Amino acid sequence: MISTNEYFDGKVKSLGFEKNGKKTLGVMAPGDYTFDTSMHETMQVVTGVLTVKLPGSDEWKDYGPGDTFEVPAGAEFDLKVAEPT
Repeated sequence: MISTNEYFDGKVKSLGFEKNGKKTLGVMAPGDYTFDTSMHETMQVVTGVLTVKLPGSDEWKDYGPGDTFEVPAGAEFDLKVAEPT
């Protein structure tokens, strides 16, 4: 079954499915966002750039195409998106 989710007044959308664990593909319009996680997440940027402040860090880091980052379960993290990503 395919699930769809929409956040931040439609500026962030995702499609999800389950096969060997939950997988999602998301798209983000430009903006600043704060997300929280219910489970451990590994994120990979496909196109564009995400500027990320991970839990426990005061530093922002850019992640571009092919880059991955991880967020632990039960954590909150911040994103800045300058272009559709």
